Amino acid sequence: MSQVTKEVVLKHMPFGGYYKHKDSAKGHDAELTHTDAGTPMGEYMRKFWQPVCLSEELKELPKAIRILGEDLVAFRDKQGRVGVMHRHCAHRGASLEFGIITDQGIRCCYHGWHYALDGTLIETPCEPADSRLKEIVCQGAYPAFERDGLVFAYLGAPDSMPEFPVFDSYVYPKGTRLVPFSNIYPCNWLQVFENIMDHMHTAVLHNHMTVEGVDASTSEGVSLEGFGDMPVMQWEATREGNGMIFIAARRLPEDKVWIRITEMLFPNFLQIGSLVPTAARERHSTTAMTRWQVPVDDTHMIIFGYRHFNDEVDPDHLGSEEECGVDKIDFLVGQTGNRTYEEGQRAPGDWEALVSQRPIAIHAQENPGRSDVGVYMCRKLLRDAVRGHTKPNATHNTMQAGGDTLPLYAQDTVLRVPQEQDDRALLARLGKQVLAILKEADGLPSQARDAHVRRRLDDLDGGLKAGFKQLRTGTGF
Repeated sequence: MSQVTKEVVLKHMPFGGYYKHKDSAKGHDAELTHTDAGTPMGEYMRKFWQPVCLSEELKELPKAIRILGEDLVAFRDKQGRVGVMHRHCAHRGASLEFGIITDQGIRCCYHGWHYALDGTLIETPCEPADSRLKEIVCQGAYPAFERDGLVFAYLGAPDSMPEFPVFDSYVYPKGTRLVPFSNIYPCNWLQVFENIMDHMHTAVLHNHMTVEGVDASTSEGVSLEGFGDMPVMQWEATREGNGMIFIAARRLPEDKVWIRITEMLFPNFLQIGSLVPTAARERHSTTAMTRWQVPVDDTHMIIFGYRHFNDEVDPDHLGSEEECGVDKIDFLVGQTGNRTYEEGQRAPGDWEALVSQRPIAIHAQENPGRSDVGVYMCRKLLRDAVRGHTKPNATHNTMQAGGDTLPLYAQDTVLRVPQEQDDRALLARLGKQVLAILKEADGLPSQARDAHVRRRLDDLDGGLKAGFKQLRTGTGF
């Protein structure tokens, strides 16, 4: 037996903890987890607009924030415009979190240096009238704006600033209300982001992993009823490799099949379908949640997002707008760290499972299985994007240039399909058919996409019913 083989055997033997010490020295994946300026992932993330706080957090005083390893200050000036700047004054480094908000920007409390929103130095009251400091000094600042209760900033090179992407789900169906929220996690951003492609945990963590007598599958009004069955899973890269989806197909009673698709776009954006039991009804739903997984630094992150409220995604009105806000969400127990340690032990949720992976998860110490295909695909695609091996998102770029909103594939569809002998193969095939229908709508104007998808899904459902009826009556297909 070679020395390498011997070490592998010893590390996997019962009570073999002693032999795993060498593994404990393995470090984390810095290429994907580090996001400070100058790091590969940090520079990639700075090519995109990032949410940095909720609008409700900007009141009469500046707010100190930390995003992508940068100490910043966010504020709303007295004209109602938002600003995001380097926190420390360009003069002597006093923090602008103690600054005085003005009609035109913010004034440092120390010597009164006055900055416009773009960082331009407006006034230096302690300097002589002929001082040229205003011509040569500028406070570090970033473009920023508000949309539906979130404050967004662009931390990248000014000459590369992209348009802010507006998705169909922000405006359709009509009457949709986007309610902002945040969830704070003391761990690396990646383990929270990639968790979405680990859909199998939904059937375990959110349904069974509790101390007897404790129900972790519900918060007030919102539950994961119906998510407890293990789905047939498929994963696929999308948008020229700029994102990926999972397709989860579940067999339901009464000859129903539930197809759920969730999509992420790189580097850290995703949308999720319905969050309530009505997702498994015979209907086609839209997005219920939009999220950005934003690094604070390498060992802390914040989920910023919107909960989508409308009669289609939540017809029974089980969600609660009032429960969404700063570090709170109306979806499942265990999405924030606002419980006691014992409560987390008795009914662990995403927060406990993800934070407990260490401040930065060590991929080299994992032992992945088939259920982890989506997580490892996510990491590979992210690495390709960071290294510049991914083509531009041509589909979205073309739509944005034409002033159109952008499509995504996140949704839930229920079809009526009798069970087959190889039912898992049937479920996988139906999942691909639903995705193909969603992709057909990419080339259509935004106002026509939803109707097209609904019609084609109804055609698919009707064709399946007719085909099985013919099969049962012996008339063939």
